[in-house]
Amino acid sequence: MKNKKKNKGKGLLLKSELFWDVASRKEQNEAEKLAEEYKGFLDKVRTEKQAIRQCLDMAKKHGFVEADLDKDLPKGKSKLVFLNRGKSAVFVKLEAGRLTKGASFLLAHVDSPRLDLKVRPLYEDGEIAYFKPHYYGEIKKYHWPTTPLGLHGTVILKDGKEIEINIGSEEKDPVFLISDLLPHLDYERLEKPLGKAIEAEELNVIVGSKPIKDKEAKNRVKMAVLEYLKKNYKIGEEELVTADLRFVPAFKARDVGFDRGLVASYGQDDRVCVFTTVKAFLAANNSVTNILYLADKEEIGSLGATGAQSLFLENVLDCLMATVGRKYSLYDFYRHSKAISADTTGAYDPDYKNAYDMNNLIKMGYGLAIEKHIGHRGKALTMEAEPAFLRALINLFNKKKVLWQTGHLGKVDQGGGGSRREHCRVFIQ
Repeated sequence: MKNKKKNKGKGLLLKSELFWDVASRKEQNEAEKLAEEYKGFLDKVRTEKQAIRQCLDMAKKHGFVEADLDKDLPKGKSKLVFLNRGKSAVFVKLEAGRLTKGASFLLAHVDSPRLDLKVRPLYEDGEIAYFKPHYYGEIKKYHWPTTPLGLHGTVILKDGKEIEINIGSEEKDPVFLISDLLPHLDYERLEKPLGKAIEAEELNVIVGSKPIKDKEAKNRVKMAVLEYLKKNYKIGEEELVTADLRFVPAFKARDVGFDRGLVASYGQDDRVCVFTTVKAFLAANNSVTNILYLADKEEIGSLGATGAQSLFLENVLDCLMATVGRKYSLYDFYRHSKAISADTTGAYDPDYKNAYDMNNLIKMGYGLAIEKHIGHRGKALTMEAEPAFLRALINLFNKKKVLWQTGHLGKVDQGGGGSRREHCRVFIQ
């Protein structure tokens, strides 16, 4: 029988809409304003500690106060921040001053791929002084040679004082560089596979080229670098062992394209989610406890004292349960909680079509990406969202007219990725 209902698939097809087609002029202006604020955030954040510090400053403007696990909680305060070594943090917004049975969680990670220092990084070769790094997280090594680099982080001095170093962010600062071989001498390497063309031990960063005046001394350029570090930062080779220093690209956030529609910057994985989750968390107003967990070490498996696999979040919740909670267990608290883990995904790049499943694309400009699951081959190392939770999230976005889309991080067996959500015990839903 002929179908006389010509609804043209209305209500049947999954519809995605381009932001620039459906947003009002006011909404577009607000988006541009938010992007400028985001760029300012990126320019101030080169390390995890700087990211947490900026987020703390944002929270304090909304009435949040710092809390210490070793001290009594601030009296009469329902907006609390617990810091973990300055590299991760738990932000808590209590409902009516009490910890409800279950919470709404947001999660993001503050670390980004970079070049950390080896424990004995400084050496000289060919009258050039170098710092030898060890890369952190998953990088493409060929990105780093000839890219101007900045040096950022902290060092613990002999007296226990922590000092911060930031070199390369300002126009007047020097930058650092990994050299590359001129093409006229590089025919052999040009024949290598891309992943083998630059070896990890070749990522040596030039930090000096002028010698000390003593012509009889050995390693004169290395000694000149040590004299500079001692004079300006009270750092010797022993302090470099305790240093938490890293090289990152030195350029500031810039607009891309004639229309300025994109942002080019280091560290957007995952600081785009850090910035937006903080903004959303501070604006939220609902009837349950809200918790924002900004974790470290995601790029290397969420391990360590500041990663999501640590017990810091449980430590915070245990403290709250003992003071402003009720008589229920941590496990019951998690069982009644819901969480969204925010991380970057891979938007479709037309230059690399073969990496994507064309039926499951995530495209720029079409709104937030909801990924039901990620992981590697055979869904390894993934935690898949429960259908009921996914349905509730989609209903909420539709009700609030939030543009959203869905897809996967490329083709099956093409690669894959993970996030702190596999490791964080709170990801119940």
